[in-house]
Parts: sequence; structure tokens; C-alpha cells
Amino acid sequence: MSSGSHDDLARPYFRVDDEEIDAATHLVGVEGEVDLYSAPQLKRHVISAIDGGKSHIIVDLSKASFIDSTTLGVLVGARKRLRAHGGALAVVCPDPDQLGLFEMTGLDRVFSIHPDRDSALMAVRSGAAE
Repeated sequence: MSSGSHDDLARPYFRVDDEEIDAATHLVGVEGEVDLYSAPQLKRHVISAIDGGKSHIIVDLSKASFIDSTTLGVLVGARKRLRAHGGALAVVCPDPDQLGLFEMTGLDRVFSIHPDRDSALMAVRSGAAE
């Protein structure tokens, strides 16, 4: 057995949880690193909620230790899909470094970004997250 084979399979910590808020609203909570390997899992959770009839999606990145352009790509795709059906997406992102990625790409002007879940929930319910 080669000594490097097990290490090659090691991935950074990543977890995604779903929480149904109400009939229209769904929260996807992310923990750990969202990267090229884990972003497809995040995408599956978000798309599943949309396909299940949720029109208001909140993606909570407050416990994410790392995000990259693949994360942003998932969010852009989800927003497009929701807007086509009159829905809204809000992002919880209290981390200044992660917020910097949104700002650097100009996506801070596209997404409804909030420091906590409560303000994101109020935004999607009031229509301010469109």
C-alpha cells in the first residue's frame, strides 16, 4: 500500500444542512470549505429546494471557513433560476474576507448580502432580496 494514497483522498471539512423555514422559504447552511470539490454538493441542496417549490432561498455562509469562485458560480446560477420564477435569494456572509470576494467581483451589488440569518429572512420575505 502506498503511503500517499490515503492522503490523496483527504478533503477539507465541508457540511451542508437544509432547514425549511416555511412553505416558501428554505435555508441552506454551509460549514467548512466550499471549493471546486464541495460546491456541487451545495448546488444540489439549493436546486433541490428550488425544484421542491421553494421561492425564497437563504444561503448561510456564516460557518464557511473558505469560499471561492465556484461558490459564487453556484449562487449566481441559483439566483437566475429563482428570478425566472419570481423568487429571491439572500446570502448570510458576516466574514469581511469572504465579503471582499463578493465586492472584488462586483457581486455585492447583485446579491442581497446580510450579516445574520434574521436580516436575510426579513429581506426575502419583504421582497428586498430580489
